[in-house]
Amino acid sequence: MGSVILAIPNQQTAGKISEILSRHDYTPDAMCMLGSEVLRAAGSYDYGVVIMTRRLRDMSYTELYEYLPEHFQLLVITSETDDYRPRDGLLRLSSPFKSSDLINTVDMMFSSLEGAVKKKRKPQRSLEDKMKIDKAKLLLMDRNDMTEPEAFRYIQKTSMDMGRTMVESAEMILMLNWDR
Repeated sequence: MGSVILAIPNQQTAGKISEILSRHDYTPDAMCMLGSEVLRAAGSYDYGVVIMTRRLRDMSYTELYEYLPEHFQLLVITSETDDYRPRDGLLRLSSPFKSSDLINTVDMMFSSLEGAVKKKRKPQRSLEDKMKIDKAKLLLMDRNDMTEPEAFRYIQKTSMDMGRTMVESAEMILMLNWDR
């Protein structure tokens, strides 16, 4: 699970929000008073949510949003009358709020982040694996008079039909056609 960073200058408010989060398994990993502290804390985690009020001593939420690492989202707790410009990765929760609103918003933010982090971590094929797939494509293109996209699609479809990886299917094609 990602990290939760609280950036709320008022200790009493920070304590209440921390208590709500802790009751729902979102124990804050850091409690900060300054934007610079938030950035330092965010730099030591893979991804997470920063919960803050509209302004800290050294920067506003818009400034902090600009400097946050890519896999962090910002939840700003403000009054209804505050000027707010929605952006990707930046949400507002109007004060006063119910604890369920806070938890549901944090849940939603983490769902979004975890999906993005999983996509980023998708393993890349090694150069050797890419070469095997390319050789199999060339063989199919040469022997079966296919275009490059058709050969790729053939390897892809064969892998899905047989429940194998594309590399395994490419190896199989190369082995079956090696002696010809």
